[in-house]
Amino acid sequence: QVQFVESGGGLVQPGGSLRLSCAASGSRFSIYAMGWYRQPPGKQRELVATITSGGSPNYADSVKGRFTISRDNVKNTVDLQMNNLKPEDTAVYYCYARIYETLTPYNYWGQGTQVTVSS
Repeated sequence: QVQFVESGGGLVQPGGSLRLSCAASGSRFSIYAMGWYRQPPGKQRELVATITSGGSPNYADSVKGRFTISRDNVKNTVDLQMNNLKPEDTAVYYCYARIYETLTPYNYWGQGTQVTVSS
């Protein structure tokens, strides 16, 4: 089973910055993609950003130009630098990993960390 350690959430004013970090462990297989999803209050979980083991990032349109995702394949860590935060970025942010166990893909999720953007 895959375990995650997430950190970096908190309260920040609009226009501020936060950095989320996540470390994954416990998988016998290489992690194909890592990233972050979020669930705003009263809404469904949505993609924020992911990055493959080859370094290809994918961002939600709402965060392009403000958020930057990075990854360390050796340490199995993924970071999300969030700049120019907006109140609509308020959500629980979940670390994510997609792992191919033989040929079957599995998605794993962390416990989540709260990000609140408010003045």
